[in-house]
Amino acid sequence: MYLKELTINGFKSFAKKSELKFTAPITSIVGPNGSGKSNIAESFRFVLGEQSVKSMRGKKGEDLIWGGSEKVSRGNRASVQVIFDNKNRALALDFDEVKIERTVHRDGQNEYKLNDSTVRLKDVHELLANANIGSTGHHIISQGEADRVLAAGPKERREMIEDALGLKVYQLKKHESERKLEKTKENISQVESLRREAAPHLRYMKKQVEKAERSLEVQKELKLKYAEYLKREDTYVAFHFDRLTQERVAPTAQLTEVKKKLEEVKTILAKTEEVEESADLKSAEATLAEATKVRQVAEKAHSGIEGQISFLERRISAAVNKPAETDGFIKRSALEKLVSGIESETTLLKDDDVSVLKNTLDELVKKLRAFLNEGKVEQVDTTEADKKELSELQSELEKATVALEKARHDESRVQEKLAALQTEQQAESNKNREAERDMFALINEQRELELKVKNIDSELAVLNRDRDDFKQQLQEAVTLLGQSATDYFTYEVRDEAGQSVDEDQIVSEDRSKQKNRQFELEKLKIRLEELGVGATEDLVKEYEEAKARDEFLAKELSDLEESVENLKKLIVEMDEKLHSQFSAGVERITKEFHSFFTLMFGGGSAALKQVEIKVRSDDEEEEKAVQTGVELEVSLPNKRVKGLEMLSGGERALTSIALIFAMSQVNPPPFIILDETDAALDEANSRRYGDMIEALAKKSQLVLITHNRETMSRAGVLYGITMGGDGVSKTLSVQFEEAAAVAK
Repeated sequence: MYLKELTINGFKSFAKKSELKFTAPITSIVGPNGSGKSNIAESFRFVLGEQSVKSMRGKKGEDLIWGGSEKVSRGNRASVQVIFDNKNRALALDFDEVKIERTVHRDGQNEYKLNDSTVRLKDVHELLANANIGSTGHHIISQGEADRVLAAGPKERREMIEDALGLKVYQLKKHESERKLEKTKENISQVESLRREAAPHLRYMKKQVEKAERSLEVQKELKLKYAEYLKREDTYVAFHFDRLTQERVAPTAQLTEVKKKLEEVKTILAKTEEVEESADLKSAEATLAEATKVRQVAEKAHSGIEGQISFLERRISAAVNKPAETDGFIKRSALEKLVSGIESETTLLKDDDVSVLKNTLDELVKKLRAFLNEGKVEQVDTTEADKKELSELQSELEKATVALEKARHDESRVQEKLAALQTEQQAESNKNREAERDMFALINEQRELELKVKNIDSELAVLNRDRDDFKQQLQEAVTLLGQSATDYFTYEVRDEAGQSVDEDQIVSEDRSKQKNRQFELEKLKIRLEELGVGATEDLVKEYEEAKARDEFLAKELSDLEESVENLKKLIVEMDEKLHSQFSAGVERITKEFHSFFTLMFGGGSAALKQVEIKVRSDDEEEEKAVQTGVELEVSLPNKRVKGLEMLSGGERALTSIALIFAMSQVNPPPFIILDETDAALDEANSRRYGDMIEALAKKSQLVLITHNRETMSRAGVLYGITMGGDGVSKTLSVQFEEAAAVAK
């Protein structure tokens, strides 16, 4: 892998896009002071993820963006892009080229992209750490920082050496493990706190659940009992309700029909019913009575006339045949008085009462005897008068005979009419009696049907009470068991032998058995009420969830504690690995450092020494050794200088260069950027410096920012940085190899 290209746009003095291509092992960047050369080294720090703005000569992120000038307006963002050749897959990406880009905005937001895909800073650090590249460290030495490795403390110097040895990836893993360990300990504390908080409630719920479990057993038994009871009751009520409803249809319809017929019969009887006789019959009877009376009167009159005629004829005959002498005669006036009295008596005969007639005749006999007893009858000759009266009576007899015949005829006609009416009435009476028989039969049938319907209604009333009880039981079941109470729909009823019971057996079962089941239900409900547990299933479910959560937390706590142990072991392993590799690396760097030091100074000695770093603990007042640091021991030739504090500026520069080069030789990074590290060297040391960078370029790509002619001469590509009146840095490039070829 090698550094291929750097693109700067809006970063510090590079207001416009500038590209630098690194095609030679050594690239030198030159330019006058203030032209922006050092901004290139800082752009490398920036794009590789440096978070300290101070190390890039700024106070805040906005200072890294082109601030503007009189001719060029300020920028809103700064971006730096670096491209690596990755054909040897030094970077853990399956790409021949790896492009890393970082952009900062004026609001302080940073964006990182890896091959144009947005990533996290952590992803960039991990990728570069695996390739021995970091945002800070030994391979990027900015202006004025050459002495940093000497001025650094033991701890910071150790970090620089670890970075140079490629131990950064282990440090990252260790820090990540420590972070996870701390987080895991926090999680353990939280889990323990959660368990402590939940423990009292869990203990309380356990006691409640023990009580609830007994209730659940009762509920389970109650559920089975309810299922059988409700199934049987529902089947029984539904079947018999349908049966009785169906049985009631026919008698109800018949009863309606009978009532209708009965009303019709009663209507017929009401129309033909009579208190005594019909009006026509009464009229006919009255007419017959009148005709009979007329006939009787006519007969009496006819008989009277006939009697008078017979009397006159006998008297006339007697007068003709009587002796010449008579005892006396009856006065006419006396006789007329007798006749008038008899006529007055006969006028009283108006009805057919025999007793009245008999009394009248008795009176007539008495009067006649009284008349005979009155003195001596005067003898009078009444023959002529009798004949005359006889003639008159015969004439009246003819009239009386005609009247009698007419009266008889009228009576006969009325009798025939009355007989016809009586025959008709008799037929009607027969018809009424038939209707009465029908009425009595219908009344009996009505009573039977009403009794039958009443019996069915009584059974339905009992069944309706059973159905109301069923609904109440179902409602209580839902209250006690919830929706599971409706499971009786699919419940299969079985007998004591376990055989399935069909519907016929259920509906024909003795009701006392169902009453016993209801009694058992009531006892179970009383037991459930005595337990005093409501929604036991919910309580048990809540307890199971709480218990499962506590078990989960316990398992989680066990896993976390196991993770803590594993992380501690991992950290110990990392520490051991870091210590072993660091110790080995320090020995190798010491060897190289001594070689470069003696080369730079023409003798003397230099070495690295591990020392313990003690810091004050937060909880304890005593100092405690927590890690090791690195101290430098140098000895100049021909001088009694052994401490870094006694070195001159040039000597410090040569020492720092020797150490930097030594670290680079032990674990060569892909590239090294040196910003005016040769500024304090004289001509002789500059040649030695040039020889060392040529040797170093065989292992690492070098980017040198310098004013030193000797250093420039060792570069294959030379970039010149200039700045015009607009304050913008610009780049010019010269490739010496091409220039030399053209010169030849």
